[in-house]
Amino acid sequence: MKKNYILVAFATLAFTSYSQVSYYNDLGILFSKDDTRGTARFNAMSGAFGALGGDISASDINPAGGVVAKKSNISVSTNIRNGQYTSNYYGSSINGQDTDFDFSQLGAVLVFDSAFSSDWNRFAMTFNYSLKKNFSKSYAAEGNSDFLYYDEHFSDSQTAGQFDRSLNQYISSNSNGRTRVFNLGFSAVHKKKLFVGASVKLHDLEFSRATFFNERNDDIDGNILNIEEYTETYIQGNGVSLNLGFIYKLNKNIRIGLAYETPTWYQEVIEDYYEELYMEGINNLNINRYLNGSEDSSLFSYRSASRITASGAFIFGKQGLLSIDYTYRDFKNIKFENGDFFEENNNFNTKYRNTQTLNIGTEWRFDNMSIRGGVSYEKDPNLSIGGGTNEDNIKSYSFGLGYNFGNSQFDLSYTNSKNTDFYSIYNTSDLNIENNVSQISGTLTFNL
Repeated sequence: MKKNYILVAFATLAFTSYSQVSYYNDLGILFSKDDTRGTARFNAMSGAFGALGGDISASDINPAGGVVAKKSNISVSTNIRNGQYTSNYYGSSINGQDTDFDFSQLGAVLVFDSAFSSDWNRFAMTFNYSLKKNFSKSYAAEGNSDFLYYDEHFSDSQTAGQFDRSLNQYISSNSNGRTRVFNLGFSAVHKKKLFVGASVKLHDLEFSRATFFNERNDDIDGNILNIEEYTETYIQGNGVSLNLGFIYKLNKNIRIGLAYETPTWYQEVIEDYYEELYMEGINNLNINRYLNGSEDSSLFSYRSASRITASGAFIFGKQGLLSIDYTYRDFKNIKFENGDFFEENNNFNTKYRNTQTLNIGTEWRFDNMSIRGGVSYEKDPNLSIGGGTNEDNIKSYSFGLGYNFGNSQFDLSYTNSKNTDFYSIYNTSDLNIENNVSQISGTLTFNL
């Protein structure tokens, strides 16, 4: 019976073959992205800090920003995140959500005035831990693709065409994990106009995902075949990247900045994988079952996308500011190594594009109170699915406020982002997930 069940297990073939081809491509893109996460001030302005500096999270974008701060300080941030997801699959929709809490940022800026008579009159060291990306996401989808299957190579007339009509499919996915970054930077200012900096970033990656796929089919006699596929994936790795940048004051009102972050190199990524296939069917009124499970562990290397960020800011005296960041990421150069990744690496070059992200933020001060807002638009790199629409691009807005107590400051922010992810089960982009993710952040900052 095992042979017969393998022959009629067509229901999982399209799902499994697509998953195998796109699996590492999906992971490569996912691990190269980051969320707008940092201090509440940084989040409230949609992360548009490349030409501003003065905030510990700004050094994650442009390391020259550390020395913009004139006083040493330490800050700690917490974050509450809520994700709401709507799956759409052949006319059927299912809603889901998840909520989690994180200590999302802890860092310090240590500022030193030069003890010598020099044009380089101030230096700074930055130490910052931040949550780069949260992988939490849960969704389920159910519907019927009306998938028909016939194989001309089947010679057994009783097997050919059996269980070739789908009655229902059910898909669920539950992802968890984090990418955390520790940033160690050094910056200096020349004649109070040119700010330069460099940093080393240490990345810690942890990702897990459990997926479940079920399909029910029948034959011309009304007999039922039920097929289930369950997979678990766990990935853990550590990487390093370098970041260089500068900020230049054209005059008292206008600043420009430029920063380059290298790819993150993960030399030893551990992947544990488990798969289980279960089939139960009725053939000539006899109940037959087949269960097969397998597990595997592998080690590979991974290189993420690099990024260049060009920035500009206009300072309205002590009243407020407007800041713009433009970021370019080279997703086409993502690469997996130490394994058979030829097709996946070729896909990055042919089926994906380099992307742009635009972040705009503003802040206005009223005595000790500050009011902030921002917007962000991030292009999606995938060209092969999504129908060429802009629905897969990430659109975000943010706002917040802060109060300065003198030697300390408290900030709050709210951020919302929306986009649609497209997946292919039997046909191109036949499953799409509408994402609506909100987060509230709070930060305490103390001058040292």
